[in-house]
Amino acid sequence: MREKIIHRATELFLTLGFKSVTMDDIANELGISKKTIYVHFENKTRLIEAATFSVLDNVCSGIDHISESAVNSIEELYEIKMYVMTYLRNEKTSPQHQLKKYYPQIYQRLQVKQFEKMQASVQDSIQRGVNEGLFRSTIDVDFISRMYFNGMSGIRDEHIFPQDQFTIEYLMESYLEYHLRAITTESGLSVLKQFINNQLEPNDI
Repeated sequence: MREKIIHRATELFLTLGFKSVTMDDIANELGISKKTIYVHFENKTRLIEAATFSVLDNVCSGIDHISESAVNSIEELYEIKMYVMTYLRNEKTSPQHQLKKYYPQIYQRLQVKQFEKMQASVQDSIQRGVNEGLFRSTIDVDFISRMYFNGMSGIRDEHIFPQDQFTIEYLMESYLEYHLRAITTESGLSVLKQFINNQLEPNDI
């Protein structure tokens, strides 16, 4: 029952927002009493905490799968970007902004764990690219991976990139290409250009 509660609550939180969804709403959606929810979660804050970290765990598992199956580091970074985009497209009420405003302690812990996972994942990917000869051997892998994470976080700052001027798809696509062009070798740049061209070509019917 605990997992069912987390799953349905997560869907509601991401669709309607952390602030507006009540424990009564969740109970009604599941067809159970509110008392049953409190058996597993002492309050709404604990349920939000479980829901947000459940989402992060799912994202991390997906990223791990991509890293294991990608053909090369450039494709890996693009596939991770596309995978993360599927979550961002479903953010109908800017849940991260609500989490930061109304539940700052959970938000801070989530940010720390998110950074630890993404920075380690990108660091491994960049090192792989160096080993493949796609990225320059002279780069500081730890520094570059941190800069990448910082940039990906920065492009979501609406004060710098207003949503009415920039879509999140455009920002992530542009930043990733910008990042890769800064660290690729000549061989890596050829792979990058070919990959981008393949994405732009219409699918054969």
